[in-house]
Order: sequence, then structure tokens, then C-alpha cells
Amino acid sequence: MPGRTLRKRNRSRIIGATAVAVGASLALAACGSTKDTGGGSAGGGGTGKVGVILPLLTSPFWQSYNDYVPKMATSEGVEALKTVNSNSDPSQQITDINNELNQGVKGLVVAPLDSAAIEAGLDQAERKGVPVVAVDVAPDKGKVAMVVRADNVAYGTKACEYLGRHVTSGKVVQIMGDLASVNGRDRSEAFRTCVKTKYPKLKVLEIPAKWESDTAASKLDTLLNANPDIKGIYLQAGGVYLAPTLQTLKSKGMLKTAGQSGHIAIVSNDGIPQEFDAIRKGEIDATVSQPADAYAKYGMYYIKAAMEGKTFKPGPTDHDSTIVKLPSGILEDQLPAPLVTKDNVDDPKLWGNTVK
Repeated sequence: MPGRTLRKRNRSRIIGATAVAVGASLALAACGSTKDTGGGSAGGGGTGKVGVILPLLTSPFWQSYNDYVPKMATSEGVEALKTVNSNSDPSQQITDINNELNQGVKGLVVAPLDSAAIEAGLDQAERKGVPVVAVDVAPDKGKVAMVVRADNVAYGTKACEYLGRHVTSGKVVQIMGDLASVNGRDRSEAFRTCVKTKYPKLKVLEIPAKWESDTAASKLDTLLNANPDIKGIYLQAGGVYLAPTLQTLKSKGMLKTAGQSGHIAIVSNDGIPQEFDAIRKGEIDATVSQPADAYAKYGMYYIKAAMEGKTFKPGPTDHDSTIVKLPSGILEDQLPAPLVTKDNVDDPKLWGNTVK
């Protein structure tokens, strides 16, 4: 989530992009295991307007997702209304859902800000018979036709494994997302568990930053004053944490490029162009690319399927992902999110290299 200071209470996207080709053809997922449940009366047989609600627009990740939405809606034959920005406010997001429902939408694609709070909006949609697809964040409760999301546990694990291979011992920091979001919880616990299990010589220091850039900057500054011997940093959201982290390190004379003595190994999440540029410069070492393009593509794909009354089962898909059943009973299509380093940062298939 960088080129300008992000306002307080940003929540990212919390998530990175994928090698899924934007123009790839779609087929029904989960081993072809779809079924028609009777025409999808809620969605008018697959026709009708679809509301698309964003969590925020102050992150480059969500700006890119927002740009992809109308393109993917067109390619999937979905009549999407102009996107609505909830501006990092979970309460506003519930109001936005209600406003879209009052406009008579036949489907909703929502990127929840808060995994628990979103239940109120999902209940409103269910009462009106309007199917919902959740993007990026899975709700704790409530009815959704599908969650389109990358495996956030894998995010934390990949970051841990990269740092563990490059930092043999010492202190590493994880700048965490909002723990009210399942994304923040998954990434934090996965990183913590992986370090404890695989790299016991590393000591994890944590900064709860709630997807807020200013919080990340101030807390990192304080932590570095007390711990100038930090050897690694994990940014759970490059969109909001990359710029303040680099600025803080630079102000302390601690921003050393890869290969230089004193370089602090940094792994991020998102896959935005700014992270790729930082990798090329040697300022950071890697990022896990969260699929902004595929989030938009499959958000539209699954809402159209839901409006047509189609359902899915757990299993592998035709687009290199796997549908899983979450403990809540909700289905989630876990899209691939590759690790990007200097070795593959110029791969033209990465969405971060397609953004102009």
C-alpha cells in the first residue's frame, strides 16, 4: 500500500499479486464441481447491477484493484456500478452496503475492513436475497457465496522462511496489520509460529500498526532507538508500511542496500510497483505478491456465478488455486501469491509490472 503519506486508520490489503493472466479464460472451479441450485432467484438469473465496495483508496494496492474492477466486470459480463470507497471505516462500510441494496443491486462484491463487523452488512444482504462475494478478507460470520483471497497464512510463512534463510540469528521485527482482520491475525500468527518452529535463534519483536502508516513509522522509530541491532523486518502490507519504513531507516542512517554491511533484510506483502522498485534498488529484499488483478477477476466471476444460482465445492480449480472450506463453513478460493525477489522481479506476468 507509498508515494504519499497515508491517512490514519488505513487498512490494507491487506494483502500481494499473482501470475494469473488477466486474459485467461474462466471455467467453473473445484474439479468442475458446480451445481445449479435453481436459477439464482436472488440475482435475477445472473443479470442485474452489482455493487462493488472498497475498503480504502489511499493504498496503491487498492488503487490498482479499483482500476481492474471495471475491466474485469466487462470481461466477465457483469454490470458493475461505480465502486464505493468505505474510507477505512467499518461502520461506513455497513452504510455503504445498505445504500447499494437500496439501489436494487442484484449482487455485491465487498472487501471487508473488519472480519467481525461485516456480519451486519452481510445479514442485510441475505435478508434481501442478494448474494455477496468477499474479496481479500474472510468474514468471521455471515453468508457469502465465496471468499476470493490468497492464503494469508502462507504470506507470514514465506516471509519467515525468507528472513530465516538470510538472518541466522538476532532480532527481527514484524510490523503487523489490524488484528480485527483475519488477514492481520493469519499473517502475524503464521510468522510467529514459523520463527518459533524453524528458526529459534531469531527473536521476534512486534509492532501492532493496524494498517496505519503513521503508527508504523512512530513505533518503528521508538523500537529502533531501543534495538539498533535489528537484522530483519517483515512488513505485512507494503502499501502502507513500505514508505514509512524506508523513511524511518533512512533518517537514522540505517537504510543500507543489499550487499552492504549493516543491511537490514526486509520482506513485504502486496506486490505493488513501489515494492518492485525497492527490490531492484536493494532497499528491500522480497515481497509476497498479492493478486490485485485476480481479486477483481474472480470477484466478478464468482458474483456472476452466485447470481446464476451456481455453487462450488472444495478442491483444486483450473486457475492454479484451491477452494477450501473455512472453519465457519464459508468457501474460500485461495489464489496463488508468489514470492518476488531480485531473481524474478522483472517477470512480466506479475501484475505489479503491468501497472503504469
